[in-house]
Amino acid sequence: MTDQRPVAIVTGGTRGIGLGIARALARDGWDLALCGTRGSEVVCDVIDDLQRAGAHVTYVRMDVSRVDEHEGFVSAVEQQWGRIDGLVNNAGRAPRVRADLLQATVDSFDETLATNLRGPYALTQRVAQRLVAQRAADAGPGRMTATIVFVTSVSATLASLNRGEYCVSKAGLAMAAQLFALRLAGHGIGVYDVRPGIIETDMTAASRGVYDKRIADEGLVPERRWGTPGDVGRVVASLMRGDLPYSTGAVVMVDGGLSIPRL
Repeated sequence: MTDQRPVAIVTGGTRGIGLGIARALARDGWDLALCGTRGSEVVCDVIDDLQRAGAHVTYVRMDVSRVDEHEGFVSAVEQQWGRIDGLVNNAGRAPRVRADLLQATVDSFDETLATNLRGPYALTQRVAQRLVAQRAADAGPGRMTATIVFVTSVSATLASLNRGEYCVSKAGLAMAAQLFALRLAGHGIGVYDVRPGIIETDMTAASRGVYDKRIADEGLVPERRWGTPGDVGRVVASLMRGDLPYSTGAVVMVDGGLSIPRL
């Protein structure tokens, strides 16, 4: 990186896990290019909060599933800051209806995978092309100089029969992280897979009662609590700082022990 403040793209960065990540990066001295599906008037308070934390922030209304909008977004980031130093693929969606595997619709499958897999895969291609060219222009070899983080989920490996399309999308995204890590390692670009567990967000609010009971009564989460967006944000910030050198392709669980195999 240069002496200027590093610049990170965070998709879905104005609420939930994405906002936890954006806040952690702002505290670490990053400038932020955020995108999401809500209008700028809805997220202005969030943007103001991040700017008070010291970050220069730009927000673009963009649905990551709309691949035709990616080039304009990435070009605008480059035009504003002259470079990109990191990408956090965070934007994602749950199925609109939790349906049994035998009843779930193909439309739900297509919609979920468009946002959770197809969109971030295509956006990473576009950003990675820039990072490779940027790395070639930077003087000298050295440690990883740019970072890409995929926010996947414990659902990449833990099956939920009433949201199969979500599990498939996250399993595919986990493989995308491995593929990009392998392809970009020689260019000094680190790629990581961060897998949150049960995190307290708008997306999980409808399941609050169910998970409260399972955590308390069954010990579903060994740490006996919900995760927070800040828990995920701190992990992502450490990866973006380069705190895990020589670890490209690593999978980092942020799940309170949920995924530990048990008898």
